[in-house]
Amino acid sequence: MDTTRTPSGWRHLPPPARAIATAASAAVEAAQGRDKEAYDTAVEQLAALDAEQVGLVLGAVVRTLLEDRHPDGLDGDDVRAALEHAVRSAAEWQDVDPQVMVVLLVGALGVQDDGDDEGRPSPQALARHAPLLLVDLLQARPFARYLRAAFTEIERAQTQDV
Repeated sequence: MDTTRTPSGWRHLPPPARAIATAASAAVEAAQGRDKEAYDTAVEQLAALDAEQVGLVLGAVVRTLLEDRHPDGLDGDDVRAALEHAVRSAAEWQDVDPQVMVVLLVGALGVQDDGDDEGRPSPQALARHAPLLLVDLLQARPFARYLRAAFTEIERAQTQDV
């Protein structure tokens, strides 16, 4: 996949958001196809972007996917099952650090400890693991739909904060 082109669906986004959408889409597509070379390239592009913004967007996607998969509410067993399934699935073709997956899941749910930056995974590790988690949560769902919803949610939250 040529990740230097901007998919037409993201042209309306401001440049930082467009870059996140393009890189995340490329990483998810490569992960779905288990294309190691394309995945490595897309992850490098994703990791080069602002880690806080990438985390905000992809965290919103993860949260929405979890909410869709568990409309009656999410409990600890659901989170544990999602984590275990994602780690096992990704480990079939990538080196996976389960602790990074934990950070991604609890961060998306807003249950992270912001005070411990020392033990926090690097932006590169987060960028490498986030698409793996997303692919497992997506299953047959369209990533673009969830990504658009994340941008809408973030825009709405920013508008209300102003």
